[in-house]
Amino acid sequence: MASGSAIRGSRVGAGPMGEAERGDAAPRRRVSYWCANRHETRPSFALDAQIPESWDCPRCGLPASRDADNPPPPPKNEPYKTHLAYVKERRTDEEAEQILQEALQQLRERVARGEIIL
Repeated sequence: MASGSAIRGSRVGAGPMGEAERGDAAPRRRVSYWCANRHETRPSFALDAQIPESWDCPRCGLPASRDADNPPPPPKNEPYKTHLAYVKERRTDEEAEQILQEALQQLRERVARGEIIL
């Protein structure tokens, strides 16, 4: 049998419910944003708040703008680049060949001096 002093349907620290007890909500305005997938998002902002130019679509995650006819394009995903790909961007094949020959020459000299045993 439950205790007779329990307050049912409430939680500890809960106050009275309703606008009258909490005060009036701040005046707000809803702003529409559209993404490239034509999803419309309508977040609300306080009247005196600065409205952002873009907003992330909660349905697909793409950026959205306030222009329904010209939404921002989806961001381009750059593929993962290896270290070799970055090196090839900085060096020509001729430069790479020259660096390789210099490294081989230094290695041969160290082998000739006995610093390295192959």
